[in-house]
Amino acid sequence: MKIQGRMFIWLSVFILAMAVVYGVWSKEPAGTTALFLAFGLCIMVGYYLAFTARRVDAGAQDNKNADVADDAGELGFFAPHSWQPLSLAIGGALAFAAIAIGWWLMYFSAPLIMVGLFGWVFEFYRGENQNQ
Repeated sequence: MKIQGRMFIWLSVFILAMAVVYGVWSKEPAGTTALFLAFGLCIMVGYYLAFTARRVDAGAQDNKNADVADDAGELGFFAPHSWQPLSLAIGGALAFAAIAIGWWLMYFSAPLIMVGLFGWVFEFYRGENQNQ
């Protein structure tokens, strides 16, 4: 993770320099804002990866003499199936349609979004998967 964190931090430095040069040279606000937002996203990801790399053990990608087989094994716990993203997607689609059609449609989308959100957060706090 150290390598990825450094890559994103250096990319954010480059994007910041290009944003300043672009902003001064072109005086165009939309592109300059987009570049500054890209800088913010890169610095957030780079900081997260660098911060996390200090708390976890070094992975195979941090060892220059590592083989591909050294990175084999369990990567984490992933949900085998979930219906909650479907509820969130339908609720989000209705919410965005409410902007174009009418705000009354938000009354139908808000419950779907809330059910999907709470269901996704508390998905593994009940039933047979309670202790995972």
